[in-house]
Amino acid sequence: MGKTRSAPTLNDVAREAGVSTATVSRCLNSPERVIESTRQRVLQAVESLGYTPNFAAQVMAAKRSFTIGAIIPTMDNAIFARGLQAFQDQLREAGYTLLVSSSAYDPEAEHEQIRTLVARGADGLLLIGHARRTDIYDYLERHQVPSLVAWSYEPEAVRPSVGFSNSGAMCELARRVLAAGHRRIAIISGITKGNDRAQARVSGIHQALLDAGLAADELPLIETPYEIDKGADAFARLMALDPRPTAVMCGNDVLAAGALREAQRLGISVPEQVSVTGFDDIEIAGIVHPALTTVHVPHREMGRKAACELIAMVEGRSPGKSVCINTHVVTRHSLAPPAEA
Repeated sequence: MGKTRSAPTLNDVAREAGVSTATVSRCLNSPERVIESTRQRVLQAVESLGYTPNFAAQVMAAKRSFTIGAIIPTMDNAIFARGLQAFQDQLREAGYTLLVSSSAYDPEAEHEQIRTLVARGADGLLLIGHARRTDIYDYLERHQVPSLVAWSYEPEAVRPSVGFSNSGAMCELARRVLAAGHRRIAIISGITKGNDRAQARVSGIHQALLDAGLAADELPLIETPYEIDKGADAFARLMALDPRPTAVMCGNDVLAAGALREAQRLGISVPEQVSVTGFDDIEIAGIVHPALTTVHVPHREMGRKAACELIAMVEGRSPGKSVCINTHVVTRHSLAPPAEA
């Protein structure tokens, strides 16, 4: 029987590259501190020997796992994809690995996932929105695990956030809808219970109406999960109202895409007979017909800045500061003045 070959060690790499073990460690953990020729020699030795760093030893030495957890509400559509990709890219540059969980908009599932990620040694957590029990934050503080909120900016909140004003962004879009001449406006929103982003977007529309001296309390509103089919069903219900709304504002682009699909099925012309708006400016917004007027959220910028801030918190360089990301309305073809205007 052949002799079992042992895994290459740090000493093996150092011997192969003709450097010290400290230089190898520096090259793998802080490559910017090693001159290019030495770094290339070490990396060639790592490659030729098939060396894999001892993760457990790194964790014990640094007292960190170099792992960041992120819990997002859904993986069913592209709402969080761009921001999370940029978040992961920034983490990778800093030597961190990302673990992602999805809560399916279930607060209890999120609580369980937070505890699981902490138990697995996550150095920090990215959470979406501020709406959760305060005892969860107490739990994280007891375990000394920094957390940062994204996709929402609330400067008054105790937890630092890197995001945007959902209410302010939707208020700006609602003002565009009002400026186009619409007064019979309806809303297709995500489920607002436990979702502060959805709540804020609805309140932003209400605020725009109040600012214009219009009643907001009787605005037709349907809450539904963020799915194309659900958006289509909600749109059909709104089109059965008498009088029919002249504009339907959707809580995100996924719901708006469903509304556009249903409008086509019903033979209702957009925007000639009814205008439809979205929120997020994900890729689908520019592909559907007509292309969606929506709120552009700079997801990649938000993801990068969230990663930088969370890393600074994990490494003790920042207590955690909030960063506001600017959004803007993108005007496309799904919004036009009402036919009777």
